[in-house]
Amino acid sequence: MIACAYKLYRQIYHRNYTSFLVFSIVFFSVLILGDSGFGNEKEINPAYALNKTLSVITSVSPITNIVKNVGGDRINLTGLVPEGVNSHTFELVPSDVIKLNKADLVIINGLFLEDNIEKAVNETLKKNPNIQLLKLGDNTVNSTDWIFDFSFPKEQGHPNPHLWLNVAYAMQFVNLTRDKLIEMDPDNTDYYDDNANRYVNLLKQLDEGIKSSVETIPPQNRKLVTYHDSWAYFAPRYNMTVIGAVQPSDFSEPSPLDIAKLIDQIKNEKVPAIFASEVFSNKIVDQIAKESNVSIVETLRDDALPGNVDDNNHTYVGMMIENMKNMVIPLGGNIEKLNALNPGNTFN
Repeated sequence: MIACAYKLYRQIYHRNYTSFLVFSIVFFSVLILGDSGFGNEKEINPAYALNKTLSVITSVSPITNIVKNVGGDRINLTGLVPEGVNSHTFELVPSDVIKLNKADLVIINGLFLEDNIEKAVNETLKKNPNIQLLKLGDNTVNSTDWIFDFSFPKEQGHPNPHLWLNVAYAMQFVNLTRDKLIEMDPDNTDYYDDNANRYVNLLKQLDEGIKSSVETIPPQNRKLVTYHDSWAYFAPRYNMTVIGAVQPSDFSEPSPLDIAKLIDQIKNEKVPAIFASEVFSNKIVDQIAKESNVSIVETLRDDALPGNVDDNNHTYVGMMIENMKNMVIPLGGNIEKLNALNPGNTFN
């Protein structure tokens, strides 16, 4: 362990003279007093030896906002996937790779959603061996809980990754984020813990509000047909049924045969409405609605937050409330239980 500390000592000497002086005092004090501060169980990570603010990179906006509500102003947070961009086909640009090279922690959904980001992190490890990767989805559900569907068929091996639309899973995302931040930055344990507890309390209210809102929909109308198949984990949590999705598994436009099958299914199931997407064109949705004689209702968002960046509802909670307004009301229900919920961020 002394050797590891000495290596750190030399690194600091070449980077910052003031930090070098501070570290020299600590380093030689430990040697003289025989302190076990360098530990036999866990070595000091050079990235955090000098109380450095963690640089955290995230993927899609809902996850970025969830992490923000835990890390607050004690982390430097950057989301990579821009609002309104298809997260399944998002490609990194050179500036994204530079950000990853400088990161301490990368937090993604996982379940094969951000394979390109994960690959880039693995490459970054060659230059920055201290970077850590947290895959929230992989640590929330195991393979027996994976859901496969039209857009994510089992034969391709990649499950539907949209766990965060189930608020119970979002709460687990919070806990995993809290634990990782505390592990990497123990000096701010109380801060991260308080933020997480406050935010989970809000998510519990959101979860119960969604349950109550869906219960106001006539049972025969609790059916979802969407452009993109994002609601696989939401539906069983809130007593809804996903009938189908317009977009095929390769994220292209559906074939005429796919459209014809979906129209027949909508008619047979007596689906009252179909839902558009904030990312994809509504042209095909318009065609299906016209031929099925059903309504097109407002956009459902899976990874784009509503409003502008400074708006109170530009949050994960705000996105879910907006989704319920656009889903529940057109299907014949109401969202009275959600109206009083403040969607704003809760971190201190």
